[in-house]
Amino acid sequence: MIVRALVAASTKPMILAILRHGENYGYQIIQSVREASGGQLDWSEPMLYPVLHRMERDGLIRSQWRTSDRGRLRKYFRLTELGLAELDREKSQWLTVHAALSRFWDPLPGIRG
Repeated sequence: MIVRALVAASTKPMILAILRHGENYGYQIIQSVREASGGQLDWSEPMLYPVLHRMERDGLIRSQWRTSDRGRLRKYFRLTELGLAELDREKSQWLTVHAALSRFWDPLPGIRG
């Protein structure tokens, strides 16, 4: 299982990336994360919804209550223009961190690891 601090840090960019592909409701987002991580990230609704609500307050996403094809009332979330710009910023930051870590994980010439 992934440590809590890393899960917390990666929640916002993952949600933004998922919503970039189209609107989703909470359970779909949880399932997408579970599938993408091979089950290593197992989000729960009590963990997800406060993040979604904070992102909505920040203008990164919008929500709308709608009835699903099966007749259930669900809150669907979608990305805003501000959210798309935030996704680009988050992606750039995560790629920078990933590149730095990759350099440390690969043995450096002349250094035993």
